[in-house]
Amino acid sequence: MKKTLKRIWQWIDDRSGLSEMLHPLLQHKVPRGLKWNYVFGSATLFCFILQIVTGSALALMYQPSSDKAFASLQYITQQAVLGRWLRGIHYFGASAMMLLAGIHMLRVYLTAAYKYPREMSWVSGIILLLLTTVMGFTGQLLRWDDNGVWSAVVAAEQMGRVPLIGPSLARLLMGGDTLGGHTLSRFYTYHVFMVPGLLILFLGFHLWLVVRNGISEPPKAGRPVDPKTYRTWYRNALRSEGIAFWPYVAWRDVVFSVAVLLLVVLLAAVAGPPPLRKPPDPSIVYTQPQPDWYLLWIYALFALMPPEVESYAMFFGPLIALFLLFALPFLSNKGERSPLKRPWAVAGSIAVIVLIGALLLAGSRAGWSPAFKQRTLPPAVAASAGPDVKAGKVLFEQKGCLYCHRIGDKGGIVGPDLTHAGSRLSTTEMHIRILNGSTGMPAYGRLLRHREMQQLIAFLQSRQ
Repeated sequence: MKKTLKRIWQWIDDRSGLSEMLHPLLQHKVPRGLKWNYVFGSATLFCFILQIVTGSALALMYQPSSDKAFASLQYITQQAVLGRWLRGIHYFGASAMMLLAGIHMLRVYLTAAYKYPREMSWVSGIILLLLTTVMGFTGQLLRWDDNGVWSAVVAAEQMGRVPLIGPSLARLLMGGDTLGGHTLSRFYTYHVFMVPGLLILFLGFHLWLVVRNGISEPPKAGRPVDPKTYRTWYRNALRSEGIAFWPYVAWRDVVFSVAVLLLVVLLAAVAGPPPLRKPPDPSIVYTQPQPDWYLLWIYALFALMPPEVESYAMFFGPLIALFLLFALPFLSNKGERSPLKRPWAVAGSIAVIVLIGALLLAGSRAGWSPAFKQRTLPPAVAASAGPDVKAGKVLFEQKGCLYCHRIGDKGGIVGPDLTHAGSRLSTTEMHIRILNGSTGMPAYGRLLRHREMQQLIAFLQSRQ
């Protein structure tokens, strides 16, 4: 049997040249002294492969249509053989991928592995981190329950507040001005086709750069990077002290990746996938949308900002952050790499970790989600008004408008402040917005009778 398998492999290898392709990759020399802090990149790659495998299996049973998506996930979770376990692996695999990608980026930054000649490795790594985040975000809506759907609506509403291009960004995200089956189709395309394709493209480029420029050697204090002499020094160091990637270094990657797999499988078996709540109903906002934990800090960051600067921060904040991240290896491509010689880098990394941790803790109480504790407005709001205004006030409360819109010091902050709606919007504008909805707001045209629409508008017009 062994001889037969050997002959089969020899035939395949002779026709395909697999060994000629893999041998240089596995046997290329790497610097001596690479330890466990170099395993996070390969573990992130392993998690991505795990996501492809489990995602493909889920896609065989998932139905991306607004009337069947929720039911198909219920079937996968409750009836399909190993379906609950499979969903759990996919969820915890995504969490592991996000966490490991962040740790890998932190390790590269602390050891200044982005310096010459690896500037493009850093740039492609930032793009990969952004794409991974998008993958996590788009996957949440595919659950098509009230939590996933309303989390996407909140994100669209926040994007819609970006100056100038906000409405266009929101429409690009949602596939239109309102939530519906087209939104699910759009997110399914993002999650299954577009983003994974870009991930594979940039991942291939990232790995090619690692092979071409070599793995960065462990930093040593007093050994700065000089672009004029570094490549010659690196080649000589590999020639005299380098070791083969396989098996002398790669075994740590294998062991750590297997440990990650076992942990993910264990968590999937014990904790299971995120629970499905109830099917989405755009007319009912009695829900508490909350993004998956790795996105919660971003929501909380914007929610805790003063409302008057939030829109500008949403636009300029990410632009400035991305500019600094992409510019870093070009602004500092030489000099010391050792963290001992770069205390400002260590302090900055600690500050970022503490900030993200604090935002994660505060995220569950942040004001980006509707204020569901708000039930009624004070009677004085319509005490001296006519019957239509009073009836409109009751409708405003019953339909959940108060959860997202503020009047005076009551209500949520997700939607526009309606304290002075009567002085800002005409009757026609109010009618159109309520009838058709807008970015992040359901359309109430079929949920309100003509008389109720008149009463609600009368109440809003009284807000001068």
